Amino acid sequence: GGTPQSVLRAGTLGLPLAIAILGGDPIRFSPLVDLHRKVSVENGHGILPVGINIHGFVADTSQKARDLFWPGHNRAMNQIGRERGWGQMSYEHFANEAQNGSLYVGDPETVAGKIIETIQATGANRFDLKYSNGPMPHSQLMKSIELYGTKVIPLVKEMLGGAN
Repeated sequence: GGTPQSVLRAGTLGLPLAIAILGGDPIRFSPLVDLHRKVSVENGHGILPVGINIHGFVADTSQKARDLFWPGHNRAMNQIGRERGWGQMSYEHFANEAQNGSLYVGDPETVAGKIIETIQATGANRFDLKYSNGPMPHSQLMKSIELYGTKVIPLVKEMLGGAN
């Protein structure tokens, strides 16, 4: 998913939708989710599952998460950018994406809040956090996974009333 054409195709064929979001406010993808649901119902498939895939990283504090995630993310996105014709990523752009956009990088409460907002806005019933984007020490990745599983997910479930 990601373009209206791919969303229409998935809905017509009765396929679930997965949207990978690399930049901008994830809520702007809500119309694509609505389109998928409309087309899948019109084609007799009912409402199909929708998943959102986001880059993210969880640490004890939001500043620590940004500090740890930035170097690898910067290298990876600049490599992808060279391949796709994008400009170099600046730290300011990264920080804005972490604050207001599609990077779910922060402390458990911050990441949980962004997940909840996205699920409520899109009605997605699956959320995947890609926790590694570029090289990072294994111990830091394991800590992020631990915080995601022990802090973020319980907060999300609590705020959504046990749903999802």
